[in-house]
Amino acid sequence: MIRFALCLACLLLLSACQPPVRLMPAPAIFLNGEHNLFAANAHLDRSSQIEVFYATNRLAFGPSAAPAYTVFPGDELRMGVATLDIGGGGRSWDWLYEQSTQASAERRPQLLVNSMDPQATVPLGGSVDAPGEAALAYFRRIDEALAQAADPDLTIYVHGANTSVGRATAQAAQYRHFTGRNSVVLSFLWPSAENLMRFSHDVSKAGETAPAFAQLVRMLARHTRARHINVIAYSSGAMVASPGLALLGTPAPGYDPASVRLGEVYFPAPDADFRRFVGELQAYHGYPRRVTVTVNMRDSVLVLSRLHQRGSRAGRPDPSELGPEDAQWMVEASQRLDFDLISARAGDLPGMDRRSHVFWYDHPWVSSDVLLKMLFHFEPGQRGLQRNRSEAGLQYWTFPQDYETRLDAVMDGLVRTAAAQAQQDEKTSTQ
Repeated sequence: MIRFALCLACLLLLSACQPPVRLMPAPAIFLNGEHNLFAANAHLDRSSQIEVFYATNRLAFGPSAAPAYTVFPGDELRMGVATLDIGGGGRSWDWLYEQSTQASAERRPQLLVNSMDPQATVPLGGSVDAPGEAALAYFRRIDEALAQAADPDLTIYVHGANTSVGRATAQAAQYRHFTGRNSVVLSFLWPSAENLMRFSHDVSKAGETAPAFAQLVRMLARHTRARHINVIAYSSGAMVASPGLALLGTPAPGYDPASVRLGEVYFPAPDADFRRFVGELQAYHGYPRRVTVTVNMRDSVLVLSRLHQRGSRAGRPDPSELGPEDAQWMVEASQRLDFDLISARAGDLPGMDRRSHVFWYDHPWVSSDVLLKMLFHFEPGQRGLQRNRSEAGLQYWTFPQDYETRLDAVMDGLVRTAAAQAQQDEKTSTQ
């Protein structure tokens, strides 16, 4: 017990720091020269700089042109554009391309925030239909980015606990980078205390932020041309997105949940109360294209969170906590509804730390699976995963030993489809 307490204390002290975000390992689909998402981008910006949109309900102070964002919630939703530099010092695209397409044991380059340019502010709880001219101009800027993108969807990234504004923005930027810069990404910056020693603050503020998240999604659906609005909610970000999605899934006078055009919803290692998460899922499950939860049953971060929160986490669930009706609903959802449970187990994923909490972007197989889901809306079997079923009948998916071979076949199919579409487009244009 003393040893556990000492380890926990060391972890808390280390977690008070904010280490730099480094470019994640290249996904497996980038390690084969024949399959490259950068090649699919007709408007590829060959630069070490990258832009992402952002929105935050953090309380701000200082000059309006360059405010500082606190760790406390405010009563406004602030939106803008962030510019980041990968590697620093104006590194060349050839250098960054090599870093992004080769497996490397060297220290990965940092993602550095150059600027965060505020564009619009709207009051929380204000009108979704009439957010103001500045907000409408901001949404038009998102539409301009979508018009240049190969991916017509907008993806919202919701960060986890113990995360600063800079880290959350950089994490969203590296996801955008590894879509081949084909996707438009918005980072939702909720008021984390940026210190794991204040985890209770994060738990409280995450839950309070759900209405702000829901308002943002409704405005984006109302005022942009995004085909779908996708959501990636990592770790404690699930405590923001899951109740926010439940709000979006609740009909109200003058509001139809289908109007928000939810696409892919992805919860990697979700640090949310398991029982509450299942209840919220039942409130909104019919509206997204698919909901995916990826779990690691040995996740060390979620072990500590369970001790703190006194209940299992959705990313490391204890099925015995569910009542019979909820347990049966989960079985049926996994078999016939648009809900997928994926097991990220070290025994199936070569080189993965068995206690990993960051596997979804740190392991090349899992990050490849994320990209195939988000970019192409493939079901797990179409992405090369293997179907399994528990004794209770719950369907779940794993990474098979021949995953890389299956992945090559998936990518070959995408190349053939793209070539056939190009021929059809050329034929149509000449008629």
